[in-house]
Amino acid sequence: MTDTLANAITAPDITVMPNGLSCALPADSPLAKLLNSQRTWVGPTAKERLGILRRAKSVAIVGASPNAARSSYFVGTYLLSSSDYRVYFVNPNADTILGEKAYPDLASLPEVPDIVDVFRKSSDIPAVIDDVLAIGAKVVWMQLGIWNEDAARYGQSKGLTVVMDRCIKIEHARFHGGLHLLGFDTGVITARKTVR
Repeated sequence: MTDTLANAITAPDITVMPNGLSCALPADSPLAKLLNSQRTWVGPTAKERLGILRRAKSVAIVGASPNAARSSYFVGTYLLSSSDYRVYFVNPNADTILGEKAYPDLASLPEVPDIVDVFRKSSDIPAVIDDVLAIGAKVVWMQLGIWNEDAARYGQSKGLTVVMDRCIKIEHARFHGGLHLLGFDTGVITARKTVR
């Protein structure tokens, strides 16, 4: 093996750390892999998310489940009972969810929803983004635990507003005074602990 080839194989790459400092790391080192896996995409601010929720009139829940133990069922229940949104459930394997008609896909909905709320695994998000773009929706909201930066950047480049890794129920309740540590609306806004 020539010295040039050996140096090319073992020469470390320069890695820029989140704090702006740089260091030489082999690209296949565990630290380099960890740094490359760090989240760098930043979505809408709290004020912008509040605006999204206030402007919306309809929400489609992609990956909605008729199973009461699933989080999409709980979110659907909350949106139907605690908001004025028209809520659509998208699941090709269900006829009804929470007494409402379930649709096989976004293209089957009777209107273009203002928000497409997604309960699908991260690897499914690129296909969901394509479906959202195809129907002309403007906001895609991915629930807690769902993160796909490449899909988010692609969606943004096509004009979508993308929210990731946030629960629409929690955000709606938080902005509308209905969130407490235990999930109950206390009606009191304070930083002081309640004495019992």
